[in-house]
Amino acid sequence: MKSRDTLIRLKRFQAEEKRRRVSQIEAMIAEFARMAADLDREIALEEQRSGVTDVNHFAYPTYARSARVRRDNLTQSADDLRPQLVEAKAHHDAALEELAKVQSLDGRERGERPEPLRERADPDLIGLSAPRL
Repeated sequence: MKSRDTLIRLKRFQAEEKRRRVSQIEAMIAEFARMAADLDREIALEEQRSGVTDVNHFAYPTYARSARVRRDNLTQSADDLRPQLVEAKAHHDAALEELAKVQSLDGRERGERPEPLRERADPDLIGLSAPRL
């Protein structure tokens, strides 16, 4: 009995770790997008101030040029994180399924009805996937 409880706690911990990883990646992508948008505004302001919008023009502002490079790097980093996000979500879903299996086995041994996976999931995430009326 104790080993089953330990296994359930372990699976919960693993599922929570996977959820945290998904949240971290989503936060990083959002932060990169926000920083890129800020740089876009700064680039436009610098171009307006100098009156030169052609990147190849000799008088194009150095700050705007470097801000463009930084913005492009941030955008590329966000794009590189997207496959990692998909993978992290898949790992999280798999961890939730493993947790559900262990909990249903434990419930069967105790003679209880297994709780649906949707009710065990994080309540904050349930609202994101529920259809809106």
